[in-house]
Amino acid sequence: MGTPEFAATILRHVAEWGGCELVAVYTQPDRPCGRGQVCRFSEVKTLALELDIPVYQPLNFRNEEDVETLRSLRPDVLLVAAYGLILPQKVLDIPTSGAINVHASLLPKYRGAAPIQRAIMNGDPVTGVTIMQMERGLDTGPILMQRAMAIGIADTAGTMHDQLSVLGGRLLVEALELLPKNGLHAKPQDDALSTHAAKLEKTEGIVDWNQPAKVVHARIRGVHPWPGAFFVMHRAGQKDLRIAVEPGEIGPQPESGAEPLPAPGTVMGLVDDRLAIATADRVYYLSMLRPANKKAMSASAFFCGYLNGCDDATCSGEGLC
Repeated sequence: MGTPEFAATILRHVAEWGGCELVAVYTQPDRPCGRGQVCRFSEVKTLALELDIPVYQPLNFRNEEDVETLRSLRPDVLLVAAYGLILPQKVLDIPTSGAINVHASLLPKYRGAAPIQRAIMNGDPVTGVTIMQMERGLDTGPILMQRAMAIGIADTAGTMHDQLSVLGGRLLVEALELLPKNGLHAKPQDDALSTHAAKLEKTEGIVDWNQPAKVVHARIRGVHPWPGAFFVMHRAGQKDLRIAVEPGEIGPQPESGAEPLPAPGTVMGLVDDRLAIATADRVYYLSMLRPANKKAMSASAFFCGYLNGCDDATCSGEGLC
């Protein structure tokens, strides 16, 4: 049971393992997307059809007929990863060996929809994958296996997503190999240590230059590639400009006795083909920028095309320059 690319990667690992029979795949219903509102298959459905596995797409399990269909498959275990539905107890009770979930955090930390992004945005040095036994609560079930993974200074939500999905697939296969040998030992989560990873909102992409550079860098990486980081530039006598940015680099700690930085958000010019912007404590360097309705461009191209001769380009804490 899964829907997006993360779940499809895990499905492929289980299918390639070959140590079980995949009797069915459950995924979210096809939904219109894009400007043309064209219905597209989920990544899990696309892979399941490629693997010739029957696909079921109930809206939810409130319809008793959907519950009975699942029961008729007589599953030993449900494998769940980023399905997008909270399974009711009557569904969790169907498999004889329970339901196992793959979650992209070291539970009980970051229960919820956006564990990868929240870990990066909060500046965590480590995250990981948890294989857990499912129960009615949101990611509250006992832990069966865990594996940690470091978060590098240049890692983004996108790069960590890909690495964690592979790790999740491998770890799930390990768990399935131990399952018939009674080799899995459930460990209850400590609810006192739990944190919630709420779904991301588009507004969380706004860059706050009043924060320290490490916080700015973590936020930009955590929202890349979605919803993406941006700020709005105000240039005297010109139209405001919304600018999307990719993760950049943190400048060195200012030397003792050096001139203080200008106000946070001040565009300090071009340094080694990077746009230098002041934060609360250091300079932050951007190499790629994308003005609204334009293609992404280098910092040099942006500076020449949009800031040439502009002496007062600065950014406030609300992302306004």
